[in-house]
Amino acid sequence: MGGAAGILILIGIFLAILFSAIRVLNEYERGVIFRLGRIIDVKGPGLIFLIPVIDKMVRVSLRTITMDVPPQDVITKDNVSVKVNAVVYFRVMDPNKAIVEVENYMYATSQLAQTTLRSILGQEDLDDMLAEREKINNRIQEVLDKNTDPWGVKVSHVEIKHIDLPADMQRAIARQAEAERTRRAKVINADGEFQASTKLGEAAIVLGKNPIALQLRYLQTLAEIATENNSTTIFPVPIDIFEPFKKLLAEKK
Repeated sequence: MGGAAGILILIGIFLAILFSAIRVLNEYERGVIFRLGRIIDVKGPGLIFLIPVIDKMVRVSLRTITMDVPPQDVITKDNVSVKVNAVVYFRVMDPNKAIVEVENYMYATSQLAQTTLRSILGQEDLDDMLAEREKINNRIQEVLDKNTDPWGVKVSHVEIKHIDLPADMQRAIARQAEAERTRRAKVINADGEFQASTKLGEAAIVLGKNPIALQLRYLQTLAEIATENNSTTIFPVPIDIFEPFKKLLAEKK
């Protein structure tokens, strides 16, 4: 009886060791294998066999990671204090470097993203920060990618999510935008007046060459006034306005 129990115990120990030596890695995972403290290989995906006690495996995901950069206090080049947050997209390209070259590549990338965000935005004026966000995103991405390359990490994209302006600065920007719209309206109105005056000058030249045309235009204006207004309109008409018509009739006779 005691011998059978011992056999069962040995079988249980053997199965436990066997299961501890088997690992299954998903398609997007790789396993960095350490044997007695030294890297021997990167394995996966699929079924992986380890030597119990001697081998140790660290899982590394190769999927793109979306990291939210917390709001950072930034003082712009023109001395405006703003809060800026962003999002960083990156993935591990070399599992060996990601495990060996840096203690925690997730934490290291996060800290580097925060310091880089403050550093680059501190070199920009507020107007450039608001108007040229795409260019700033590319600059941050290039700096991050260059500095994370020794860790086997590829930063593919950086996007500034939100720029939080102080209340007084928001009011100043609103006044600036209103003044700009007013300026544009005045320019458009002045341009319209200039074009209208130019056309009126050309019309005056044409009417001056033929006096009868001016009289006809005068009578047309009277007809328009009579049509638009039902009340009686008293409009003084100089007698000499009919002189061109008298000459015209005399010539026909």
